[in-house]
This record gives sequence, structure tokens and C-alpha cells, in this order.
Amino acid sequence: MKVSKYVFMLMLFALTFSCGKSMSKQSADKEGFTAIEKELKAKFGNNAHYTDLNISYDKSVGNMIGLTVTDAPETLKMGSYVFSEHTSWKQNSEVTIEIPKGTKAKDYMFQLDDKINLTKLGELVEKSKEQLTTDKDLKNPSFKMGFIKYPKNGDISKAEYIIKLEPQNGGTSFSFYYKLNGDLIKMDY
Repeated sequence: MKVSKYVFMLMLFALTFSCGKSMSKQSADKEGFTAIEKELKAKFGNNAHYTDLNISYDKSVGNMIGLTVTDAPETLKMGSYVFSEHTSWKQNSEVTIEIPKGTKAKDYMFQLDDKINLTKLGELVEKSKEQLTTDKDLKNPSFKMGFIKYPKNGDISKAEYIIKLEPQNGGTSFSFYYKLNGDLIKMDY
């Protein structure tokens, strides 16, 4: 009986840690970024408010995520966090924001929801890779960074998804700027 309990616990432990990919190993596409968003919501809550959220990739460590978040915007206090395979979640600092009198802090923050989300960012990474392959004849462009640029004045109509790609073996980086609806604003290098 003791052996079967031990085997059961060992199998449960292995199953727990083998299911799903770590955020650092998620692919830079719609599916991978949707999984990252689910992890963020599990960690910080569905009602978390962000002022900064970026995902970058390095071959040696995988995805690294940096964000500034709060679950209580009215306090004007936010945490600045980083995630990587080696550090898991680490809070770097606590940030106190300043806002103009007569305004609400949440007006200067965004949430991951229907308007702004990582699923859309992942779709746009795929779209950007296809465009580079077609327009520049660049085979297998690599994801370097993707982030949500939210304007300091809180005007959501000026928010952007920004994606940086580069050739597989390094070289010139290509930056893509998109409106929230997915329309390309510009591409430069």
C-alpha cells in the first residue's frame, strides 16, 4: 500500500509539471501568446491593470516578460515585474504613479480584454513574419520583441502593438507598428 501511494504521488507530481509549456517556452504566435495571457491572468487576476507589458525572446533563455501592473488602480501603486525561465516572477520595484487632478488612474492603464490582448499580438507576429517572408524574401524571421504601447495620456485610440523581428542569424531588425484593430501603421528597419 505504501508503494502504491508513493507511485501515485510521483505520477501526480510528474503530471503537474509536464502538462503545458512554461511561459518561457511558448511560441511567438497566437496560440503561444494566448497561453501567456492566461498565465498572466492566473498570476495577477482578470481585473489587473497594466501600464507596460512586453515579451522579448532570447535563444538561450526563451521568452522574458516585463510588466507594470496593479489590481487596485485607485491606490496609485503598481508593481514592476519580470519573468524568465531562470527567475520565474520577480518584482523589481514598486511604482507610484502621478495623475492629473480630477482624473482616475485606471484611465491611464489598460486591461487584457477584448480591446487589448496578447492573442491579437500573437496574430500580428504571425502576420509580420509572413510579410517579411513575402516582401523581403527573408526566410524564417525570428521574433525578438512584442509589446503594447499605451499612450501616457490614456488615449486608447493611440495605443499600438509593436513587433520587432530579425533574420534568424541576426542582422537588421524590422519593426512593425499596428493599430489595436490590426491595421498596419508602418514597418521600418
